[in-house]
Amino acid sequence: MEELIYFKDDELDRVNDAVSVAEELTFNSYKISASEWKRHRYDIKTLIDLKPEEIVSGPFAQIIRYEGRKTKDPLGLSHYDFYKICLQDQSILKALAENDKLELFHFVLYIVTHELIHIVRFGKFLQNFEASDEEKVMEESRVHKKTHEILKNVTNVAIEPVFEFYRAWREPLDKIV
Repeated sequence: MEELIYFKDDELDRVNDAVSVAEELTFNSYKISASEWKRHRYDIKTLIDLKPEEIVSGPFAQIIRYEGRKTKDPLGLSHYDFYKICLQDQSILKALAENDKLELFHFVLYIVTHELIHIVRFGKFLQNFEASDEEKVMEESRVHKKTHEILKNVTNVAIEPVFEFYRAWREPLDKIV
């Protein structure tokens, strides 16, 4: 397990800004209204707020699906999917330390946009959360391509190193696996 390093306060400010931009860009891309977006129940947490079982070594984020239940449902028949995007501070900060071209805001913007696309696709039944390993790899490629499509119009050169970092995921799958 990687050493657990947490975002500092100033870094959390940039992470929060990136989350806000990622949400706006993703909603706009899928033409999802604010009221419609509320149906996609999710939360985004950083390492400080994660349970031990939500912490992983390696990935920059993971989505965990929980089953939510409405409180005013005495029979327990009204349940829904609740997704938790678990940002892995330690992995993100390690990648930034190893690649001086990456910048926190744009790296997190890419990561969160990517995870939000997954949630939209799960909600629209375009992808099964419980897919096979092979299908998960193909889905990752599709989502990386969509993430690039959404973010390529961000007019800031700081996004380019992030695109380069993930370039292989936009290549044909036989080059990845």
